[in-house]
Amino acid sequence: MPDFSNQTNRATGLRFLWLTLLLVVIDQITKIWVAAEFELYESRVLIDGLFNLTYVHNYGAAFSFLSDGGGWQRWFFTAIAIAISVVLLIWMRRNPVGLWRQNLAFSLIMAGAIGNVADRLMYGYVIDFFDVHYQGWHWPAFNVADMAITIGAALMLLEAFFDNRRDKVENGQG
Repeated sequence: MPDFSNQTNRATGLRFLWLTLLLVVIDQITKIWVAAEFELYESRVLIDGLFNLTYVHNYGAAFSFLSDGGGWQRWFFTAIAIAISVVLLIWMRRNPVGLWRQNLAFSLIMAGAIGNVADRLMYGYVIDFFDVHYQGWHWPAFNVADMAITIGAALMLLEAFFDNRRDKVENGQG
């Protein structure tokens, strides 16, 4: 059995879960608003030639990957997102609070995963609505959860360049 006694008296990365909760709430509120105010595929221009709000259903993953899978992908992506969230939660529990970049990244990724899992469980698809485009080319529609995952993943990549901080934090120097 693992010994967690040395972790009971120190601040952990779990202190960042407030951000996860906040982003999940914002994500769900924006999706509920879009679903209530827009017809499916309705688009409203926010910045002409650049940015619209367009209500779509995504049955797949990022970029509608496997959206035509026949339904099995709903449970596949749900299971993956739950597994990743559990791993990140355990990692955050083991991380000292001082590893804020890593904890922030994990918190953002969990928020996105949970936000999109909630959609998959409630509706069978993910509600997307941000539509960035330029000269007829459209980036795949996305939502607040997708932004959180993307920013979290980018922070994880940046974190890889700051590895030496971990040694300083663990030795009480950071």
